[in-house]
Amino acid sequence: MNAEVDPFMTRKTLFVLTILLAPTVVAIAADNITGKWVYEMPAFGRGGGGGGQTGPARQATLDLKVDGSNLTGSLTTPGFARGGGDPPPPTTSQISNGKVNGDSFTFEVTRDFGGNSMTTKYEGSVSGSEMKLKSTSPGFNGGDPRVSEMTAKKQ
Repeated sequence: MNAEVDPFMTRKTLFVLTILLAPTVVAIAADNITGKWVYEMPAFGRGGGGGGQTGPARQATLDLKVDGSNLTGSLTTPGFARGGGDPPPPTTSQISNGKVNGDSFTFEVTRDFGGNSMTTKYEGSVSGSEMKLKSTSPGFNGGDPRVSEMTAKKQ
């Protein structure tokens, strides 16, 4: 028995399989990003003397949720005490403008510091239980933006 393969049917079958598998790939990427992630925050200009000294790094937690191509969640950072003393409790800020494209993502966090708001932009990618994260914050007094790269671990 000699059956010929119809090239049109083969292409049609591949197209249908691609359409059926696409949501699965998106769901896998969403599952990779969704969850709690912990990273060490860089210690810019801390340590008591100003002048660029740095103190110990502090731990931050991202709690992320993917819904299609949208990313929502929060960033919790430890309190910061100026001039010594006990630090205030951690601060949780909601993320905004979160977008997901495969295993890559972007979002922003706006914080208020004594009546002045500052928006930090984040971008990154996830591979397994590791997240590469880059943050860009406005510079002090209109100076160059501060860029930091961190690696977060999924909890």
